[in-house]
Amino acid sequence: MSESGQPTLRDDRTETVPASDIEWDVGTNVLIAGGGGTGLVAALAACESDLQVTVLEKTDAVGGNTSLSTGMIPAAGTRHQTEVGIEDTPEDMAADILAKNDGEADESMVTHLCAESADLVHWLVDEWDVSLSLVDDFKYPKHSEYRMHAPPGRNGENLVAELEARIEATENVELLTNAPVTKLVADDGATGVAGVVAGERREEAIEAERVILATDGFAGNKRMVTEWCAEIEEALYFGADGNTGDGIRWGAELGGDLACMDAYQGHATVAYQTGALSTYAVVMNGGIVVNRAGERFGDESAGYSAFAVDVLRQPDNVAYEVFDERIFDRLKGEFDDFDEAVSLGAYHEAESVEALADHLGCDPDATAATVERYNEAVAADEPDETDRTDGVHTLSPPFYGAEVTGALFHTQGGLVVDGHGRVLREDGSPVAGLYAGGGCAVGISGHGPGGYLSGNGLTTALGLGRLAGLHARRSLDAD
Repeated sequence: MSESGQPTLRDDRTETVPASDIEWDVGTNVLIAGGGGTGLVAALAACESDLQVTVLEKTDAVGGNTSLSTGMIPAAGTRHQTEVGIEDTPEDMAADILAKNDGEADESMVTHLCAESADLVHWLVDEWDVSLSLVDDFKYPKHSEYRMHAPPGRNGENLVAELEARIEATENVELLTNAPVTKLVADDGATGVAGVVAGERREEAIEAERVILATDGFAGNKRMVTEWCAEIEEALYFGADGNTGDGIRWGAELGGDLACMDAYQGHATVAYQTGALSTYAVVMNGGIVVNRAGERFGDESAGYSAFAVDVLRQPDNVAYEVFDERIFDRLKGEFDDFDEAVSLGAYHEAESVEALADHLGCDPDATAATVERYNEAVAADEPDETDRTDGVHTLSPPFYGAEVTGALFHTQGGLVVDGHGRVLREDGSPVAGLYAGGGCAVGISGHGPGGYLSGNGLTTALGLGRLAGLHARRSLDAD
């Protein structure tokens, strides 16, 4: 345990080495460890001069958790909103985030990222020709306004593909896959970073004036999950393979402070038999979730992260999603995730709730009674038995459903950073030359899973990625 009573980061490896022990093989201006959303956006921001930028991705493909997401970027005050008559402000967006996490996140960081959100979207669209459009047909839980800006197919893979294409067309950015960073190199005064050691079969020491940690969180590291997020340790892991906490450990060994290490994003509706994600748009368009006894066990509109724990508390960690043809038709062709789940046979169809429940494995009579009570509450425009108030339509035949389970997507705790993404020590001083974003940095969701508001992950991934890249470039240009 640390002096603060928090568990310590345990690992048998030394994460940093002194520069005096290193012979440099090559050099670069800005070294970015990780090729997910944070790293790719950081590279675009850092390369807008003649600096040499190097991105090293440990796996065989870029994208990370951003590829597995919907790719939807929340932003307030964009021209996309104004064009359709939506009045939204960064203050509104910040209020929604802080309300969701009960004020447990750093208010100044929340306010800062929300204030930067419109510039992030406009910069991606205007400067880099990234395809984003406003989602104005549904809202995720606890968002007070339409503010999601989505890539084609509402699929993170499409967003990543465009970011990668822009980088590949940029002469002063080198992007390498299968090139894991293995250690940070501390400067001789041990007050900052001097470069990295990278490579799997043959290690190279790369000198760098600035290093941006973009390796995401630790959801793929079983030991760290058990240490920090034990309540979700038995859940299906649905994140990228490379999320093993590397950057967090490196930054901490160089003196970086940590916060909210118990925070994570879960998801309540992963199709149990196929492993496909059943987008939560099913629920937000009026679907419900029952357990094996055919009973609802919580307010689904609390959000897919918080509700994931409720699903995992059910017998055998499974539950059953129930919706209707109206929802099925509305989502088909709009969400690539939904279309994939359909193609894999995740959903079953029946003319009655009883027949659907019998096929899925939940109690037919009880499920039918549950749907009837839900419909009555929606028709009366009253809170239902779980106090859910956002029922948008009664459910009618034919019905659709899927057996689902809860999953762990990514962690939300990490290195404390300032508004430029610079890694900070406990005393508030920056670790010279070191930045972090995305899952490497502490998020804006407070503690646990309940504070996660849809889009928080990409807000810190892309938002801090851009801010870190901009500061790294500008600080070097000023030298």
